[in-house]
Amino acid sequence: MQRRDQGMWMWEQAFDLLERADRLQRHFFRLGADRSKGPSWEPPIDVMETDRRLVIIVALPGIVPDQLEIVVGDSALSVVGERPVHLPVDALIHRLEIPYGRFERRINLPQGRFEIEERALEHGCLRLVLRKI
Repeated sequence: MQRRDQGMWMWEQAFDLLERADRLQRHFFRLGADRSKGPSWEPPIDVMETDRRLVIIVALPGIVPDQLEIVVGDSALSVVGERPVHLPVDALIHRLEIPYGRFERRINLPQGRFEIEERALEHGCLRLVLRKI
C-alpha cells in the first residue's frame, strides 16, 4: 500500500472545494434561457416531492411579494419578477454580484395536475406548496 503525502492530499481537497464553489456561484445566478422578453437571470431552486405535494423553494433575496408573478401551467411552473437597482447616483461601485433586473425561472413539473396550496415569501425565499389534484 502506497502512502499519500498528507500535504498534497489537503491541497487536492482544497482545490476541489474551490472548484465546486465556483461552479455553484456560476449556477446560482445564471442568465435566463428565454431572452425574448429581454435579459433576465434565473434564481436557484430546491424541489421536493411527497405522495400528495410538490414543495418548491426559490431563492429571491430582496424581493417583495408584489414583485412576483407565479403561473402554474399544464407541465411547468413559472416564477417571474424583477429586482430593481437601488444605487445612489454618485456611488462608486466596487462589486455587483447580486443580480438585479428581470428574473424568470421555469420549473418543469412531474406529470399530473397541480394547484398552489401555500405561498410564502420569508427570509429571502419563496416557498410554494403545490397540491396534486
